This record gives sequence, C-alpha cells and structure tokens, in this order.
Amino acid sequence: MQFMNKVAAIVWKDILVEMKTKETFSSMFVFALLTIVIFNFAFQLRVHEINLVAPGVLWVAITFAGVLGLTRSFIREKDRGCLEGLMLCPVDRAAIYTGKALGNLIFMLMMELIALPLFAVFFNLPILIPSLLLVTLLGTIGFAGVGTLFSAIAVNTRAREVMLPILFFPIVIPVVIAAVKATGVILDGGTEDLSNWLNLLVAFDVIFAAISFLCFEFVVEE
Repeated sequence: MQFMNKVAAIVWKDILVEMKTKETFSSMFVFALLTIVIFNFAFQLRVHEINLVAPGVLWVAITFAGVLGLTRSFIREKDRGCLEGLMLCPVDRAAIYTGKALGNLIFMLMMELIALPLFAVFFNLPILIPSLLLVTLLGTIGFAGVGTLFSAIAVNTRAREVMLPILFFPIVIPVVIAAVKATGVILDGGTEDLSNWLNLLVAFDVIFAAISFLCFEFVVEE
C-alpha cells in the first residue's frame, strides 16, 4: 500500500501540473490532429481502399504524438532542478518509474480518446470495436512503459529532443508493427492472424515493462 500511495502521489502531481500548464496534452493532440488531417487529404483522391492505409495513419499519429509527450515527461523536473530533489526523496526508484509511466499512459490515452473519434470521422471507419480498442490499449501501454525509461535517459543529454527518438524507436518497433498489423486485420474484418499480433503485444508489454522497471534505478542514478 505504501508503494502504491507513492506512485499515486507522483501521478497526481503530474496531472495537477498538466492541468495548470496544458503543455503536454495540447501539443500531443494538435500534432495527432494535424497528422490525421494531412494524411486524410493526401489519400482522399488517390487511395480507393482507405482501410489499407488507415492503420498506418492512425499509428503514425499515435507514435509521433506520444514521443512528443514523452519528451516532456522529465523536462519539467530537470529544468527546474526538481529531479535531484525527487531522487533525494525516501521513495523507491521503481515507484518513480511506475508513477511517471502511468502519467504518460494517462496523457496518451486522453489524447487517443479525442483523436480516435476524429480519425473515424475523417476516414469513415468504425472505431467502437472491442478488439480495436484492446489493440490500442496494449500498444499504448508498451509504448508508454518503454518510452518512460528512454525519456529518463534522454533528459540528461544536451540534444534530448533528438536523442529520445533515436534511442527509442529501434526498441519500440515490434510494438508499432504489431499494432499496425493487428489494426489492419481488424479493419479488414479478419481474425485469422489477430491472435498472433495480440500475443506479440502482450509479450512486449510484459517483458519490456519489467526490464524498464528493473533498469530505471540505474538510469536515473547515472
């Protein structure tokens, strides 16, 4: 219970800061919206079967908007000198990682909660499909879990906005590919390969979230 109370305090702190500044959510949402709108007009007159390109468009919007949010994950603490204070608190490093990862997950899910209906409107595709929502949730969990670790690594570098995508994208490729493929299967109405991609997403979430959980202490100490 003490561990979860510390995690909840970190999550609540991030939510309160975001409610005051609205920097992370607004930038993520605007980026996702612009991506969906641009791709919609780019493909509208050239692609007859829009469901062939729609999964890629959706996950491009989620991926790059998510990276934009992850970039801001530790910047507030770093720029204001609060990261050292957070490290000095009598809090397990794993609790800090869990709190920051849950905060990033919440912000990404909030962005997706608005972006998915807009995606459905622009591309005229259904989104209220339980399997599609499950794929989105699993993909977002893996993305936010690993991204939080790499955000902590990149924040201590001089070119942190550039280093995060360079370090993060090669690791998160499996979850992005699995999410795109699973989304494509669902929008095509098929189910034959869906279980394989879902298993890959679950395996990625469990394995890499555990690795990030264990490695975070050494990352922030460096």
